[in-house]
Amino acid sequence: MKHSKQVRRSVAVSAVLMAALFLLPLAVIAPFRTALFQRETPVDETEPFVSGQLDGQRVLKVLNGDQVEEMDLGTYLVGVVRAEMPASFELEALKAQAVAARTYTLYKMQSGGNHGDAADICTDHTCCQAYIGEEQARENWGGDADAYEEKVETAVKETDGQMALYGGVPILAVFHSSSAGLTRPAGQVWVNDLPYLQAVESPEAQDAIPNYYSRVEFTAEDFKAKFLAARPEADLSGSMDSWLKNAVTDTAGSVDTLSVGGVTVKGTELRTILGLRSACFEWEVQDGRLIFFVTGYGHGVGMSQYGANAMAAAGADYREILTHYYTGVTVEPYRG
Repeated sequence: MKHSKQVRRSVAVSAVLMAALFLLPLAVIAPFRTALFQRETPVDETEPFVSGQLDGQRVLKVLNGDQVEEMDLGTYLVGVVRAEMPASFELEALKAQAVAARTYTLYKMQSGGNHGDAADICTDHTCCQAYIGEEQARENWGGDADAYEEKVETAVKETDGQMALYGGVPILAVFHSSSAGLTRPAGQVWVNDLPYLQAVESPEAQDAIPNYYSRVEFTAEDFKAKFLAARPEADLSGSMDSWLKNAVTDTAGSVDTLSVGGVTVKGTELRTILGLRSACFEWEVQDGRLIFFVTGYGHGVGMSQYGANAMAAAGADYREILTHYYTGVTVEPYRG
């Protein structure tokens, strides 16, 4: 009988010890079981952009590719600034870009735009303004993505509702990458002149601008093919030296008009035909090739982006930049 009790006691102790052996590890890892055995939902570390009060009140229909998306003005502008100006630029230059883009957007909407009732604006830079989403922008920016995104969002939010106004209404706030030290009046580039798009000096930091000076070469066959496709009435027979002549330059040093094969064309038209970076060009014939030497990038009207960055680096704020490049404007909220 005594022996039987000892056996039962021994079995009970063994059972307790066995249970402890199994349960102790579970007790130790229990607090960490989610991390060890379960896959948690990834946390998105980026907060969605929240527009300022004035920008948030304007909802746009944005044609993005073949889809129309609704977004408020501030959200749209963040995508535009990401695409239109290097995020490495000075914050005040980015603010000037945000105001110019906001103004241009409202101008397009009030003038009827290009898309009728389908959309207010689009993301095609050849039609409206360039636009890029955050995911693609972050991929482009790499390790600087967090800082650059914060900078762009700050530029939009801290200029909430601000626009460049002439006579109290939004202007055609066009901009370009870099000029040849002087911007061009609208009337020298397009059909109509505008009082706020006049020639002003532009402080271009030439050494910091990629391809500020560019060189483009054409063989006789290449030049003929490109130009005659656009202007078949031109006579490009004879010596290549005689094809281009009688260039007239404007106040900014860009080619206003010239004769090509006996046909008078605008410098901006030849720029488009040949794919030159600007209409500020000279040319010469070397070794049977027609060589163009080009200065700056863009149409040269309105705000120079690299000029704006140079002004910001020298201490100018975004209002000073905008009132310099857009003659006679005020910068203030617009509620129309």
